[in-house]
Amino acid sequence: MSDDTAIKPEGVVSDDHVVLGKLTSPYGVKGWFKVYSYTSPMEGILDYADWVLEHRGQRTTRRLIQGRRQGKGLVASLEGIDSKEQAESLAGAQVLLPKQTLPELSPDDYYWYQLEGLRVVTLEGLDLGRVDYLFETGANDVLVVKGDADSIDDKERLLPFLPDGVVRETDLAAGKMTVDWDPDF
Repeated sequence: MSDDTAIKPEGVVSDDHVVLGKLTSPYGVKGWFKVYSYTSPMEGILDYADWVLEHRGQRTTRRLIQGRRQGKGLVASLEGIDSKEQAESLAGAQVLLPKQTLPELSPDDYYWYQLEGLRVVTLEGLDLGRVDYLFETGANDVLVVKGDADSIDDKERLLPFLPDGVVRETDLAAGKMTVDWDPDF
């Protein structure tokens, strides 16, 4: 039996970067940003010193000077951004991280971006579609599986990401996840 877990960050921007979060808006007048983090826990984004920012088709790298929890969210200060106006010019930028700088996982752990796009097949061999994305519910993560031309139907299904329960096998090399799931759900 495996101890599979899905770990954020989520979305893939390219073959070599993942999205950790985004700069939502300026915070104060000294160039700080409000930051929306896709990492779990949310403060995990602050563990990375160099942020690749993608904004309006351009990429720049900025060093994280300081970051902290502020209310229900995060705020951060980046090197070279010293005014509200400079921060406004980067509002909406995605925060990327080169995949090679992500921590190494044990063989039965996965980042969410690795699960997105996997073909989902039941124990009986019925094709349910592909993992479109995942989300958290508090109790467990949920796989959103969308049917396509190669699946048994075009339904969207919500499957709990429960290793050794619903999710029986994940084969990244084959691009396939085997699940114990009734297709009528």
